[in-house]
Amino acid sequence: MNSLPTPHGDKLKILLQNHKLPSSDYGRVEQALQHYENWRKALGIVQGDYPERISQMVALLNDYKQYIELQLIFDSPEDFLYRQKGQLKLDNTILEEFLPILVASTLTNQLQSYGLVAGPTTCFSGLRFESAINKWEVGGGMKIRAKDHDFALSRPLFVRTSHEADFKDSLTEMTHLAYITAECKTNLDKTMFQEAAATALDVKMVMSTAKYFLLCEWLDMTPISTNTTAIDEIIILRKAKRLSAHIRSQFNTVEGRQKHRQVMQDFLMAHPLVAETFTRFLDHIQNLLIISSEDDILAKGYF
Repeated sequence: MNSLPTPHGDKLKILLQNHKLPSSDYGRVEQALQHYENWRKALGIVQGDYPERISQMVALLNDYKQYIELQLIFDSPEDFLYRQKGQLKLDNTILEEFLPILVASTLTNQLQSYGLVAGPTTCFSGLRFESAINKWEVGGGMKIRAKDHDFALSRPLFVRTSHEADFKDSLTEMTHLAYITAECKTNLDKTMFQEAAATALDVKMVMSTAKYFLLCEWLDMTPISTNTTAIDEIIILRKAKRLSAHIRSQFNTVEGRQKHRQVMQDFLMAHPLVAETFTRFLDHIQNLLIISSEDDILAKGYF
């Protein structure tokens, strides 16, 4: 558990070093860091069978995420944390940190047996050579193109090129090869959908058997079929649409947030992250990790 990536925890620590952080928020961020440590410890001791683990871990996620979104950011006596949410990435990195923990906790044996790495990863997305007839480059001047993914199940990949059969003069690059990728979005709008469709296509151009999932908390667009894209599935983690723009506009000032705090709290309480949606994502992963025997295939009658 401790070896897993900590993108959210890292953001909290970096925030404490941000000279723009208002002095009135410094102690509150320190307190949030303690909440974070307690959250990680609580996730690490969750026990039970597959559905029980998911349910308990998502409950812990809801409690912690609401604390960060409501008590740390929304309740700040200054505007900095709320207005800079997009740049600070405090709330939207929570899912990035949680997913590997959830997957590792529920699918440990499968991950170990396949030698897979789970978490935010930079994965292979292309290869090019920067060489010319009159310019000798070791290994043809190989350049690896890579893409950052919020979550991926991948394996390390070492690519070695040379103009010599014995690889006497060679160039070696290390990257990761993604088999399952997922992007995490707080709010999914049409522009993000289109960007995700392009990324999914890139992923499958490199690995035709790879799977690409888009996970969002809130839907902020009219649903569009994924059948015409390379996206395998979009999962709406809260099963809800985003709070309307005219209500969100009232949160732009400290006074507005204080006045309409109950609206925000009620909205978050009414639409928690749903264990069922995380179970669906894990089931997708499990199905890809299961190798059916010949007897299984004949019993089902298809493959």
